[in-house]
Amino acid sequence: MPRVIRTLFFVFFFGGIATAQSKLLEDEKNNIEVYDKCSPAVVNITAVTLRRDFFFGVFPERGAGSGVVIRPDGYIVTNHHVIGQASKVEVTFADKVTLPAQVVGKDPDSDLAVLKVDAPTKRSTIEFGTAPLKVGQKVLAIGNPFGFGGSLSTGIISSLGRDIRSTSDRLIRDIIQTDAAINPGNSGGPLLDSSGSLIGINTQIVSPSGANSGVGFAISVQTVKRVIDQLILYGQVLRPDLGMAGVGYSAALLQSLGLSLDYGVMVTELDPSGLAAKAGLRAADREAVIGFRRFPFGGDIIYKVDDTPVQNWRDLQDLVFDKKVGEKITVHFLRGKTKRSVNITLQLPKAVRSKSL
Repeated sequence: MPRVIRTLFFVFFFGGIATAQSKLLEDEKNNIEVYDKCSPAVVNITAVTLRRDFFFGVFPERGAGSGVVIRPDGYIVTNHHVIGQASKVEVTFADKVTLPAQVVGKDPDSDLAVLKVDAPTKRSTIEFGTAPLKVGQKVLAIGNPFGFGGSLSTGIISSLGRDIRSTSDRLIRDIIQTDAAINPGNSGGPLLDSSGSLIGINTQIVSPSGANSGVGFAISVQTVKRVIDQLILYGQVLRPDLGMAGVGYSAALLQSLGLSLDYGVMVTELDPSGLAAKAGLRAADREAVIGFRRFPFGGDIIYKVDDTPVQNWRDLQDLVFDKKVGEKITVHFLRGKTKRSVNITLQLPKAVRSKSL
């Protein structure tokens, strides 16, 4: 090829590539930069759970999800529901290397879990975000939707401070709502800001069909950091517990029992070594028959903790779970016809203290 023609060929060919690249929008360039930076730290997770069929035969059931490498020595965060009660967990990295993973700890109440792989080399990680979030700011999600690993989707923060329920029916607070496409298999993957910092772990979608409908939820990075620190140290999250069981009563039922409350939780059981028993609370000691049903009766009825109403058992558990060990709460309750209150300093259950600390 003559030199002049060869020169023109290089000019037109490589000049065309440069022109095409220069035509990329700034937002597109940012998408590419974040993906290139963060995708090596996003893994595909395969969990195998042994199930029994109708004839009591055992068969393996495989599930898939995503995870984020949070430490170069092989620690990975994902959702609890991704691994569940799996008997075997494998992790596949962006470079197609697949390794067996050990479950370090899991917490169904926050829907988070930590895995560990013995990687022969240091692995890429994603940094935790610290900047305050704003509704409307751009976010990116990387994950394994429907088994298609390394998939990127983008969107915005639709809302902040949402509350959702975990699979264990506990309230997860400070949730990020996003319209970035999140589908089955994205669970456990990262929600990123435009700098490539981790701002959340994708966990749920709201969709009648089970596919993306523009309403996805991610656990905030503040919750993630708090939970995984304890999972790595103790294998579980150390939460205070009152050492009691109870049942919520409606206004109609309380009035039928002759009690002047609109709502409350009847104390039905007490652990003799628990905080509630030590604080002097009393459990139901008899039953009341209303219609054709029997109801525990005679115990204290908790109707408020600090300044927050307690309308059912779930409310009471959520209030206590949100507190830290060492915090003091004031429990307001009705005993007979008299309203009383007691101060309780929250502690871990005795079994947890002896096992974990």
